[in-house]
Amino acid sequence: MIEIKTPAEVAKMRRAGIVVAEIHAVLREQIQPGVTPRDLDEIARRELRERGATSNFLGYGGFPATVCVSVNDVVVHGIPDDVAFRDGDIVSLDFGAVVDGWHGDAAVTVPVGTVTDDVAELLSVCEDALWAGIAAMRSGRRVRDIGAAVEKTVRSRGDYGLVEEYGGHGIGTAMHQDPHVLNYRTRARGPKLVPGLCLAIEPMITLGSPATHTLADQWTVKTDDGSWAAHFEHSVAVTPEGPLVLTALDAGVERLSALGVSTPGASLSDLW
Repeated sequence: MIEIKTPAEVAKMRRAGIVVAEIHAVLREQIQPGVTPRDLDEIARRELRERGATSNFLGYGGFPATVCVSVNDVVVHGIPDDVAFRDGDIVSLDFGAVVDGWHGDAAVTVPVGTVTDDVAELLSVCEDALWAGIAAMRSGRRVRDIGAAVEKTVRSRGDYGLVEEYGGHGIGTAMHQDPHVLNYRTRARGPKLVPGLCLAIEPMITLGSPATHTLADQWTVKTDDGSWAAHFEHSVAVTPEGPLVLTALDAGVERLSALGVSTPGASLSDLW
């Protein structure tokens, strides 16, 4: 069932989204050579406690941590371990929080020190594809338009692997809700985008083949060919004034304005 939120409920989701955004910022600052994924998980646990929030990852399907830390050829769902980051690595952080029963979920891929030009471009393309998908989230359009915008951006920038097994999802009183949001164009139009629909948009692309496999731990997803992968995600609400990026501190105003897309602004009082 698709859950349509009232303006008051979207405001509650925005509060959860701000917690996610703040903790993402803290985690990103800590990523450097010598730091381990387990270090980041410990920081995330502390930051959640300080904000009176809980993790929507810890214990989900048995997942043992508060943050997915996916390094280099790990696409998603990396379990934090004690292997230290090295200069030139890339680290994908997928992290979420629950505040007063409402969920926020976001992901970002961060370079460790200096990365090669092709890796830096991989990150740029994936992030741009995310924002293209968000820009398509306007009332009256269809879910298919999101995937079409993501795919168009990726294909226009080079020969990247666009991972198809995983995609975005509805979000609200649960972390994963209907509808599923594909990162490519399909014949099926999908549900209509209406005010109050909240979706997590999350493209994943690779430097090689998009084919993946899951390790014996039943969580860690790696590329089949060992190529490196990027993953970006935001939770977004459809409003009459345009997309409201719940998990961006500025609500997505800067990036969406650059794309010529109107937004309701960053203030909770601006909600319809």
